[in-house]
Amino acid sequence: MSPEVLSAPSPVDVVKSDRAHSRARAARRRKAVVALARVLLLVAVLGLWEVLSRTGTIDPFNFSMPSKIWDQIHTWIMHGTALGSLGAQIWVTLQEALVGWILGVVSGVVFGIALGRVAFLADVLGPYIKVLNSIPRIVLAPIFVIWFGLGSASKIASAVVLVFFPVFFNAFQGAREVDRNLVANARVLGASDRRVTLQVVIPSATSWIFTSLHVSFGFALIGAIVGEYIGATQGIGLLVAQSQGTFNAAGVYAAMVILAVVALAAEGLLTFAERRIFRWKPSDFGQ
Repeated sequence: MSPEVLSAPSPVDVVKSDRAHSRARAARRRKAVVALARVLLLVAVLGLWEVLSRTGTIDPFNFSMPSKIWDQIHTWIMHGTALGSLGAQIWVTLQEALVGWILGVVSGVVFGIALGRVAFLADVLGPYIKVLNSIPRIVLAPIFVIWFGLGSASKIASAVVLVFFPVFFNAFQGAREVDRNLVANARVLGASDRRVTLQVVIPSATSWIFTSLHVSFGFALIGAIVGEYIGATQGIGLLVAQSQGTFNAAGVYAAMVILAVVALAAEGLLTFAERRIFRWKPSDFGQ
């Protein structure tokens, strides 16, 4: 038998290859259709909003309109705000949110894993954590302003308390849901409690933790914005407060648009990092 015959793909391999290519093409088509539908939906909503405002169906003074919102963003970009350049305001808010997010994530993971691994700690601290979780964290922002002043510390504290609890509960549940067979096998091989936690529990809980990260950065932004809204010298939240104080609805919406762009960028980075870390996980069809 000639080498060409031996190296020729079998009919089964050809069928499998064709199916794989068909699935890939279908996934690409679906992504294109989804992207187009998203763009059309956004255009339709903005267009309807603009038309309703211009015709007076909704009050343009209270609801503004997309064209005025864009003009406000363009003005802030080109000429700055009353507080300084727009980039400086975004950076102040982003810095506060980022520091608060990091502190909230680290503390939430540490406490969540610790209470998930040590039943005694969970029994002792569990009721207190439930009580603290029942307190609306937004109402703590004025207290933090009183404690820490108008600087960044009060905004970071607001971000931390908003981030901590979702990360904590996911880390706690992830530590509790670890496969007991893995833990038992690690102990049979002579692993200490510390090694079991670091090499079995934390890797197993990582997917739970990443789930909370997707929403927690948005909470960090909310904490920073609320703190700035209550009392600050810089930041997007102060822009919102000033726009509201001057009845500038376009300014309020413009600040919301800027925050949405920042949040979407952060979500994209987190998604990219998650896919790099969990490359072994099969991706959902069409995503």
